[in-house]
Amino acid sequence: MDKISNAANYVSDTVKGATSTASKEANKEVAKDNSADLSTRATATKDALGDKVDEKKHNTSADVNKEAAKH
Repeated sequence: MDKISNAANYVSDTVKGATSTASKEANKEVAKDNSADLSTRATATKDALGDKVDEKKHNTSADVNKEAAKH
């Protein structure tokens, strides 16, 4: 039963990691946009950093769950 739970968590964390990656990239583009006002760019920069942390967290968790599902 643990293998099933670990496999499900692996899939969930992989999707969350991919979502964070996409959000990070979108925020990076806004942060680079010279036509956006400074506060929008600053917020996008902050959000991109938060997305990077989330991306790492989810990808690490996915890796742990993937290995646990194998055993």
